[in-house]
Amino acid sequence: MTETNLNSLGFAKPPSETRVVVAMSGGVDSSVVAALLAREGYDVIGVTLQLYDHGAALAKKGACCAGRDIHDARRVAEEMGFPHYVLDYENIFQETVINEFADAYLAGSTPVPCIRCNERVKFKDLLNTAKDLGADCMATGHYIQRKIGANGPELHRAADFDRDQSYFLFSTTPEQLSYLRFPLGHLKSKAETRALAAEFSLSVADKPDSMDICFVPNGSYADVIEKLRPGAAEPGDIVDLEGKVLGQHKGVLRYTIGQRRGLGIGGGDPLYVIKLDADKQQVVVGPPEALTTRSVDLKEINWLGEATFESAPEGGWDISVKIRSTRPPIPARLVPTGPVTARVELLSAEAGVSPGQACVFYANEGSRVLGGGWITPNAPA
Repeated sequence: MTETNLNSLGFAKPPSETRVVVAMSGGVDSSVVAALLAREGYDVIGVTLQLYDHGAALAKKGACCAGRDIHDARRVAEEMGFPHYVLDYENIFQETVINEFADAYLAGSTPVPCIRCNERVKFKDLLNTAKDLGADCMATGHYIQRKIGANGPELHRAADFDRDQSYFLFSTTPEQLSYLRFPLGHLKSKAETRALAAEFSLSVADKPDSMDICFVPNGSYADVIEKLRPGAAEPGDIVDLEGKVLGQHKGVLRYTIGQRRGLGIGGGDPLYVIKLDADKQQVVVGPPEALTTRSVDLKEINWLGEATFESAPEGGWDISVKIRSTRPPIPARLVPTGPVTARVELLSAEAGVSPGQACVFYANEGSRVLGGGWITPNAPA
């Protein structure tokens, strides 16, 4: 079959003979994906994950996995006429996402649990469930593009860079990418998605975007950690870069790298949190210039495309990197130091590079995602 004979999901058969599992969060994005595919005649099955306590979820606003969102996903499936299932993944989510989140935070890192959820739950266990259901592929509402290149599927930034979610999907493996589909990645704006929702008369057409981590009420990481690890909020010293005690804190977990306000050590020049030393129960503060670094060490690298440890040229590659989800890619040089480790040399110093965050690689030309890794502690330059 030629490429022109393929359906919109890339299969050489009619949509009616192509089964697709849609991961439905209950929000407008995944609901539109399911509605679009149902309208095109695909054999759609909607699946929603219950990831943590349903009772707590029902009282939670603004989170993707809340009980009301499960209800909304089910309602969309009823409106569009396809089956919908709710899967209880609480234990998997607790073991693979929440526990690591708590431990990483207590160790002084700033984890990104949404990446781990995609990596360890949605694109692993849910993906396997989709295969068990006989699905040809799994579709999600993520704003990212999957394109077919010379060597197979490639991951690319969304057409709307403001909505691009590639930072949260860098750990997607080539094998997973061959099975996944992202029908919204080519849209130019969220307004287009909402217009489609209105066109389908979906009950979630005007539903606000979720902003919180689903299991972190009101964005209060510290409150969640204290419930997960009672007694973890041990008080300690706030010290300067030379180790001089400047004050006391109420628990390392209540601070983040780059924080300025709420330190309780007023007077003199502004001081920022430079480092969190969980072993010594110390919050280390210093001037803003101490926050900047041009060198970032990475672990657990996921290579996408032709860039690998084995193929690295001497001196590495010139690429662009994203060191926070809210920042645009910046020029850098990527130097592999092992099969799954590397050092990134930034062309200009950046402030607030935090261990536990992700560093995602992009091609300098075009929109391709080349992989990424997790930032490990190293000394600021």
